[in-house]
Amino acid sequence: MEHVRRQVALTDLRFFAYHGFYPEEQVLGNEFTVALYVGFTGAPKDDDNLANTVNYEVLYGIAKSEMQHPRKLLETVAEAILSRIVQKFPFIEDAKISITKRRPPFGGDQAHATVTLVWQQNE
Repeated sequence: MEHVRRQVALTDLRFFAYHGFYPEEQVLGNEFTVALYVGFTGAPKDDDNLANTVNYEVLYGIAKSEMQHPRKLLETVAEAILSRIVQKFPFIEDAKISITKRRPPFGGDQAHATVTLVWQQNE
């Protein structure tokens, strides 16, 4: 029997937020980009039901909501996003979340700092 492996992704989501270890980062803020990849075994062909897939509008809402809560570590933000995705879509099998801080405050004017979490469902 065949099955189709599906992936829903959102990339280059841009947010201005106040994440950072240093107090000035939590005051001045920074630009961040988020990428989300969610994988699952798909519904049968010709199933045009939104309930049988990952709604990327919901993914965006989760990312937007969590980016609005200032935290010291990007890992903490990514964990919060991941936790909500897994709770909302219990049928997913894996997820990858990357958060990039566009100009971290260490002197590199074109530098980016990225944290990535990769999650897989236990079998």
